[in-house]
Amino acid sequence: MGVEIERKFLLANEGWRGQGTPTRMRQGYLVADPVRTVRVRIEGERAVITIKGKSTGASRGEWEYEIPVADATELLDGLCEQPQVEKIRHRIEHAGHTWEVDEFLGLNAGLVVAEIELDAEDEAFETPDWIGQEVTGEKRYYNSSLIRMPYSQWQDKA
Repeated sequence: MGVEIERKFLLANEGWRGQGTPTRMRQGYLVADPVRTVRVRIEGERAVITIKGKSTGASRGEWEYEIPVADATELLDGLCEQPQVEKIRHRIEHAGHTWEVDEFLGLNAGLVVAEIELDAEDEAFETPDWIGQEVTGEKRYYNSSLIRMPYSQWQDKA
C-alpha cells in the first residue's frame, strides 16, 4: 500500500511568488467522502487517477496511476462531480524538500495553500518565511471538500 504523509499550510505572505515551476491542473472526483476519494486529474500534459483512503493525522493510503489524457478528459467532462477544482501548482524547492503551493482558480479563487510531503509524520523540516498557519486535518481545505463548499462561499475566509 502507498502512504501519503502530507502537511498543509496557509501562506503568510507573497514571498513564494516567482519561485518554482507552475503547472495548471484540473481535477474532479468520482468519489469524495470522508473514508475514500477517487480523483481524476490533468496536470499539464499528464493525467492520473488517484485513490486515497481516510486520513489519520497527516497520513493516508494513496495509489496513483497514469492514464491517457483523453480518458481523463472524458471522465472529467462526463462522470466527475461538479464543480471541479482548478488550480496552478507551483513546486518550490526549499532546504531539501519540495513545497507545492496551490493557487486556486474559479469558485476557489483567492485560496492559496502550501503542502509538503514527508517520509514520516515526525520528520523535521524547515519552513520558508512565507509559510503561515498549519491547516493539516482541517477538512474544509481538502480539495475534495472544495467541490461541495468552494472558497467563494466561505463566510470566514482565511
